[in-house]
Amino acid sequence: MFPIIDAHAHLWLYQDTVVEGKKIRTLENGKSEFMGEIRQMLPPFMIEGRNTAEILLSNMDYAQVSAAVITQEYIDGLQNDYLLEVQQKYPERFFCCGMVDARKPGFYAHAEKLINQEVFKALKVPAQRLISTGKRVWLTSDEMMKMFRLMERKDLILSIDLADGATQVAEMREVIKECPSLRIAIGHFGMVTRKDWQEQIKLARHKNVMIESGGITWLFHDEFYPFRGAIRAIREAIELVGIDKLMWGSDYPRTIVAITYRMSYDFIVRSNLLTEEEKALFLGKNAVRFYGFKRWVQLPYIKNMSE
Repeated sequence: MFPIIDAHAHLWLYQDTVVEGKKIRTLENGKSEFMGEIRQMLPPFMIEGRNTAEILLSNMDYAQVSAAVITQEYIDGLQNDYLLEVQQKYPERFFCCGMVDARKPGFYAHAEKLINQEVFKALKVPAQRLISTGKRVWLTSDEMMKMFRLMERKDLILSIDLADGATQVAEMREVIKECPSLRIAIGHFGMVTRKDWQEQIKLARHKNVMIESGGITWLFHDEFYPFRGAIRAIREAIELVGIDKLMWGSDYPRTIVAITYRMSYDFIVRSNLLTEEEKALFLGKNAVRFYGFKRWVQLPYIKNMSE
C-alpha cells in the first residue's frame, strides 16, 4: 500500500485577524465572521471553532492519510506558535510551514528568526494576498529576494499560493532564476478553473518546482463529487509537466464543510482516467520524495457502521 500524504492542510486554534481592512474571527458552531459576512468556515460539529491537530489526526486516521503538510494563510492569522508545538509533538505526522507577514515592510527579521529556530522546514507565502487595491508587494522586491536567498541557503521549502492565472508567473520565473536551488511548492493547482491556470503549472518544468492540488475540490465545487473536471485538469497537467511534479492536497478543513475528508482524494482513487502508478505518485509518493518524509504510519481501513 502506498502512503497517502496531504500536501496542503490548515490548523489553527482560533481566527482573529484583519485582511484588506476587514475582520476575520472565530464564532461558534464552525462559523466565522469573514470580511463582512458570516461564513461556515468549519463543519458545524466543531462547535468551539478550534481546528486542532488532534481533530485532523482523527480524520487522517479514518481516511488512512499517513501525514500532512500544514500550510498557512493570512485569513487565519499567523499560527506559528501553535504550529511549533504541533511540529514538535507530532513530527512523523505533520510537516508544518512557518509564515511571516510579508504585506508589511520589515518582515525579513521575523523570517530569519523562524528559520534560525530550526523547527520549520518551510515558509508559506500567500502571494495572492500581496495584491490589494492600490498596493502590491512584488515577489522580486529586495526584501522578498533576501528571504528567498536565505531559505535557499538553509534548504527551506517555499510553499506559495499565487494570484489567478499568470498575474505573478513572471515574478516567479525571476525568483526561480535567481534562486535555482530553492525548492518550491505552488498551491491550489495553479488556481485551476481560472483563465491561464496552465501558466502556473508550467512553472513546474523547472527542476525544483512542484504543484499541489490543495483547494481543487473547492475550485470545482459547482460540479461536485466525483469532480470529473478536476480529473481532466490533472490529466492536462500531467501532459504539461509530468506526473512526477504533481501532489495531492485537501485544503482541509474548509473543504470538508461540503465533503468528507476521504472524499477529497477518493474521487482520484476511483477514476479510470489515471493509472494505478499515477495515483500512487500523485497521492503520496511524490510528496514523500519532495518533503523528505522518512517514515510514515500504515493505517488500517475501518469499516463504517453503514457498510
